[in-house]
Amino acid sequence: MRTKTLSKEAETRLIDFFNHVIDLEDMAKALRQVNYILALGVLREHETLQTRVNELENGFFWLNELAEVLNPYLSEE
Repeated sequence: MRTKTLSKEAETRLIDFFNHVIDLEDMAKALRQVNYILALGVLREHETLQTRVNELENGFFWLNELAEVLNPYLSEE
């Protein structure tokens, strides 16, 4: 895992995005929905997705991590 501080420009763009384009909870929901659909595709052995399993696993993990940052859901008890 790589850690790096966001540039002020990137930080400003993210703030603008979440203030004017999409709500944090809606973005987290969209990320979870995409992850669910991708996971189903892999589980159902879709040829195209099967050739990219490693990338999908990494993407699935990081999208879930981002969704949790935006709107903690899975970590709540």
